[in-house]
Amino acid sequence: MNPTAIGLLMFAAMLGLMAVRIPIAAAMFIPGALGYWALANDMALLNLMKGSAVARLTVYDLSVIPLFLLMGQFATQGGLSRALFQAAAAFVGHIRGGLAMASVLSAAAFGAVCGSSVATSATITQVAYPEMKAHGYQGRLTTAALASAGTLGILIPPSVPLVVYAILTEQNVAKLFAAAMLPGLIATFGYIVVIGILCRLKPELAPPSEPVPWRDRWHALLGVWPIAVIFVVVFGGIYRGVFSPTEGAAVGAVGTFIAALARRELTLVGIQRSFLGTAETSAMVFMIFLGADMMNSALALTQMPARLADWVGHLQVAPLAIVGAVLFGYIVLGCVMDELSMMLLTIPVIFPAIMSLDLFGLQPEAKAIWFGILVLMTVGIGLTAPPVGLNVYVVNSIARDVPMSETYKGVFPFLATDVVRMLLLLFFPALTLSFVELFFK
Repeated sequence: MNPTAIGLLMFAAMLGLMAVRIPIAAAMFIPGALGYWALANDMALLNLMKGSAVARLTVYDLSVIPLFLLMGQFATQGGLSRALFQAAAAFVGHIRGGLAMASVLSAAAFGAVCGSSVATSATITQVAYPEMKAHGYQGRLTTAALASAGTLGILIPPSVPLVVYAILTEQNVAKLFAAAMLPGLIATFGYIVVIGILCRLKPELAPPSEPVPWRDRWHALLGVWPIAVIFVVVFGGIYRGVFSPTEGAAVGAVGTFIAALARRELTLVGIQRSFLGTAETSAMVFMIFLGADMMNSALALTQMPARLADWVGHLQVAPLAIVGAVLFGYIVLGCVMDELSMMLLTIPVIFPAIMSLDLFGLQPEAKAIWFGILVLMTVGIGLTAPPVGLNVYVVNSIARDVPMSETYKGVFPFLATDVVRMLLLLFFPALTLSFVELFFK
């Protein structure tokens, strides 16, 4: 059997295993290992297995992932997420749909200390959903807004998928974080606009609330100053070169721990839960790494990535159309895979092909950063789009009284803004690269 046929069989086997609910790490590792054995031999496979895990798990740059996850865990257990929602609700809660808007704003702020979409969705839903339900908000709007807002956990830096992309493509993490800022803010604004339009067209979705006195507003705002300070110190230090992203993540984790202790809400049990939650999520991430490494090693033997890059380079098609087709493929994959698995599996294959294209005359580094943000925005769509939509499952596991079908119906207006944002970023790279040029002149 020729290598290309083996590569295609590996993909088919991987998708088949996913369809029967085999964990994604195993669904990539098993076909990858069998394909590698078929293309090489058993001793070569054993040598790869002996060294690949050590090589992957001893990469210093990957330590930024558990540190950012720990930062988010401390913020959750220490009540900082609740303070964020209360501050946002104090200022916009009296507007029709204001509590839903507050959930978006608090998710964006929480994303600045978290880096995980699932964690952001779960945390903000636990805080915001009871409030919106108590004020008479309809389930379709509340759960759809919370699921969509959860994607800001990876769109607003820090972002675990963006760290993974930086490592896979050997790009500067700090520059990618800077590039994600403006698109993340555009996403936040877009979700707020959608909520405003929906509530204007259907006022029954969100009854208005009583305005909060200005004294109480400023008091609520004072409760979130630690997060603002942590964000400025961590990302200001990274962008100014005071410390590396990994060191910045460590500073952020310690700062969030101190802020949570100062609020007197972080108990010993909360600390234990923080470390346990970080360990569980980190283990899942690194297992996916190992599975993807095995699959990509086998694909390298088939020479499919090199052939794909050569084929794409000789296509008589507009380069932007190729990028659009790749992004559409990510949306389709998002229906069956999570964001990390998609990136780990596809970036080593697709990235060389994209870099061979002439796109707006961009230099290689600018092109890699721009494409990375496009991929990040696209995998964010997969977190809410049916039939999987991991964020939808997370939100509905907490809001059990809302049928999942209602949530899926509610997310479509938010997905429409995602598509508009993607088109803007696709046709106007300056939106992505402006902050990079500003911070790294």
